[in-house]
Amino acid sequence: MPHVHFVLQGKGGVGKSFVASLLQQHFLASGAAVRGIDTDPVNATFASYKAFNATHLQIMKDNEFVPTEFDTLSEWILEAEQDSVFVIDNGAATFVPLCAYLVENDLISFLKEQDIQVTLHTVLTGGQALDDTIDGLKSLFDHFPETQICVWINEYFGRPEKNGKSFEESKLYKDNIDHIHGLIRIRKATEGTFGKDLEQMLNNKLTFDEAIASPDFRVMAKQRLKTTWRDLNSQISALQF
Repeated sequence: MPHVHFVLQGKGGVGKSFVASLLQQHFLASGAAVRGIDTDPVNATFASYKAFNATHLQIMKDNEFVPTEFDTLSEWILEAEQDSVFVIDNGAATFVPLCAYLVENDLISFLKEQDIQVTLHTVLTGGQALDDTIDGLKSLFDHFPETQICVWINEYFGRPEKNGKSFEESKLYKDNIDHIHGLIRIRKATEGTFGKDLEQMLNNKLTFDEAIASPDFRVMAKQRLKTTWRDLNSQISALQF
């Protein structure tokens, strides 16, 4: 059956497009017929990766949200082949409008009735964005109680700990454990080595395979990127989407 992956978070700059790129790379590597969709009206980062050939769906016109563009997206999904995979990267600016569209149109239930599987992905990070990303996760729990959510723990800005407790120790996690498909941890990278390599790769909108094959990366940088991708890809594989 087709499988749709929505990457959603109301806080900007926390790694949503990176998550979408990791999912896209995972499904491409597995040989799936994957289609990437970028609905971010401000920063179409996901669509900037040439390797993905992702579609940038224009859902804003004259600074106004155009809900009928999501009708177009829905039609693409409904018309897809049985083994299709969609990765949809949604911008922070349209988090509320897209969630409202999904709820008002009961779209997820409708897709499930058509034997289309849906997984929501969101990012949880530490530092100053912790409370905002927690609020975004809570909103998804509240609005989509019947839909599995994959939580990506991005440690780039720090571990998402509240009152000395990790996310897995929190009441929010325990109350919604049956609602969580799984956790994927983007580990804090050593700034001078792993972090520098990732930054160079991301700034140039390269996939891991492209960076590893590029003459612009030194031998040990390529080795570090291989190690990072092996870790992330194995975590995604373990969730058996």
